[in-house]
Amino acid sequence: MSVTAAAGFRAAGISAGLKESGSRDLALVVNDGPLDVAVGVFTSNRVVAAPVRWCREVLSGRRGDADRARAVILNSGSANACTGPGGEADTAATAARVAELLGDAHPGLQAGSVLVCSTGVIGVPLDMPTLLDGAATAVASLQDSAEAGHAAATAIMTTDTVPKEDTLRLDGWSIGGMIKGVGMLAPGLATMLCVITTDAVIDADAAQSALSRAAARTVNRINSDGCMSTNDTVLLLASGASGTTPTTEDFGAAVQELLGRLGRRLVADAEGATHDIAITVTGAVTEAAAEAAARTVSASNLLKCAIAGEDPNWGRVISQLGTVPESVCPFDPEAVDVTINGVTVFRHGALGEDRDTVDMTPRETRIDIALSAGDAAATVWTNDLTHGYVTINADYTT
Repeated sequence: MSVTAAAGFRAAGISAGLKESGSRDLALVVNDGPLDVAVGVFTSNRVVAAPVRWCREVLSGRRGDADRARAVILNSGSANACTGPGGEADTAATAARVAELLGDAHPGLQAGSVLVCSTGVIGVPLDMPTLLDGAATAVASLQDSAEAGHAAATAIMTTDTVPKEDTLRLDGWSIGGMIKGVGMLAPGLATMLCVITTDAVIDADAAQSALSRAAARTVNRINSDGCMSTNDTVLLLASGASGTTPTTEDFGAAVQELLGRLGRRLVADAEGATHDIAITVTGAVTEAAAEAAARTVSASNLLKCAIAGEDPNWGRVISQLGTVPESVCPFDPEAVDVTINGVTVFRHGALGEDRDTVDMTPRETRIDIALSAGDAAATVWTNDLTHGYVTINADYTT
């Protein structure tokens, strides 16, 4: 189960006809309450899709009550990005239609209580008649079953090969979520749409704090291909239906655990990837410094290609590490160790153990960089760069 695991939520995932393939392409998640808390984090790209603007306005109170929403509708097949005023109008019309359709269950529901997300090709206008007809079908299909949650997770896929969902059941309350994205995975979230639901009794401030912190340490530490999307959206909805109020610490830990698991599924399904790579920097002066160093190493296409060829080329690691400005991450190159899958191939500025002893066959590759400059650490996930990635993206819009 995913978005329907928590009490108070229903979901649907249908084929509205937005995709030529006929695959599921429209998802709907509804919070039946009693609470209608909603918070989010979004792409840091300066070019953003109309649905991102809409969600920001809803959650800021410009479209209704701040930090409140009853439903989120998500389409795949078109990003509704760079579509001008028409795209803005289409997003508003989508929210209005969903609010109207949910009126029997939630009388008086307004468009400003409906969040909208889109994913797909940039610059392609939505097929609004098809989408609005599909919204009616989705509302009629709403259920609180595991099957409905799975259908919703499937409907938001683009080049994903599998749906991505997870659930945590805690002491008297639950949290679940679905996520999509396998390309344009770069810092600033990833090319993701993610909906997290919980039946915990939690206020908006605590929910936003937990989500922002969790995103910073999980999905914001993924760098697949160095490209940032226009549509990245992570939403957290709370129904309060369990009647249980977790501590701030317990709630934050659960959100981080769930979002970490979901983010790991993104890496495992990255376009064309054959290796998932965890780059962990330890011994940094601050966590921010460790993250900056790990991000810099994760951006090396030379390293990613080496891993694709199962070559433990530590030279690609250490040379990339040396490009981090000293003001950002101070360290002494002569004190650095690099360990790949448990073998320390570079030790204190010189050759370490024989690189030929490194086993590069497992799907998961671990690159550990010890700076010996402090006590802080951070991990960034990336993946190798293969011919498959080039093929998928060369053919993406055709």
